[in-house]
Amino acid sequence: MDLYKFPFDSQICNVTFQSTAYSVKEILIDVITDDRFITQESKETFQAEGEWELQSVHNISDTIFIWNEMDLLIYQINIKRRPLLYVINIIVPVFFFLMLDLASFFIVGEDKLSFKVSLLLSISVMLLILSNTLPSMSQKMPLIGIYCLAIFCLIGISIVETIFVNYLKAKGAKKKSVETTSTDSGSDDDVSDLQNPPASVRDQNEEQSFIPDLLKQILAARREKKCLSLIIASRLIDKIFLVLYTITFIVFLSVLLTLWIT
Repeated sequence: MDLYKFPFDSQICNVTFQSTAYSVKEILIDVITDDRFITQESKETFQAEGEWELQSVHNISDTIFIWNEMDLLIYQINIKRRPLLYVINIIVPVFFFLMLDLASFFIVGEDKLSFKVSLLLSISVMLLILSNTLPSMSQKMPLIGIYCLAIFCLIGISIVETIFVNYLKAKGAKKKSVETTSTDSGSDDDVSDLQNPPASVRDQNEEQSFIPDLLKQILAARREKKCLSLIIASRLIDKIFLVLYTITFIVFLSVLLTLWIT
C-alpha cells in the first residue's frame, strides 16, 4: 500500500484472471461489458459504509508467454479512503494544539512554560496513537507523520525559546533587586556612620565627602540601564520569534496541504 498521502490516499488493487494450462489457441479470456458499465454495477453492489469507497473498475486484456502464449485479463479496482475519521481524531486536534501554542505567547508569567510542556506531552500522545493506527510501511514516511512530527518540533523549539526568554527576564530582575538592596543598605550604613562616626574613620569620611553625588547617580543609572536592557532584549526576542514562528507554520501548512490534496 502507498501510504504517503494517508489518510487522503487511494489504492489500486489488481485482480488477474489467467489460465496456466491452456494457451490462447484453446481459451480466450475477455470481458462482456465495458469499463463504465462494470464501474456502475460495482458501485451499486459495493454499498459498504466502511473505511473505503469504490472509485472505478478498469479492465486490461493482455497476453503473456510462459511455455506458450496465454491470455490474460486484469481488473484494476481503484478505491479511496474515507479520511473523515482521521481528520477528526488526529489532524484537527494537532492543529488546535499548534494554535494553542501560538496563543500561549500572550500568556504573562511562569504558567507559559508549563502550558507549553503540557502541549508537547499531548502531541506525544497523538504520535503514539498515530503509530498504532498506521499500517506498516517500508519506503517513506506518510505526510501525516511529517505533519505531527513537524508540529512537535515547532512546539519544542518554542519551549526552548520560552526558557531562554524567562532566563533573561529573571536575570535582569535579579540584578535590579540586588542593586536596589545594596543601594538601600549602603545608604543606611552611611546614615548610621554620619550619626555615630568612629574617631578612626572621620578622616576617611571627610575624604569621601568630596566625591560628587552626580558620579554616584551616573553609576546607578548605568546599572539600572543594564538591567533594563536584559528585560527589553527578552521582550524583543519574544516578538521576533512570534513573527518567525507564525510565518513558519503558515508556509509549512500551505505546502503540506498542497501535497495532500493534489
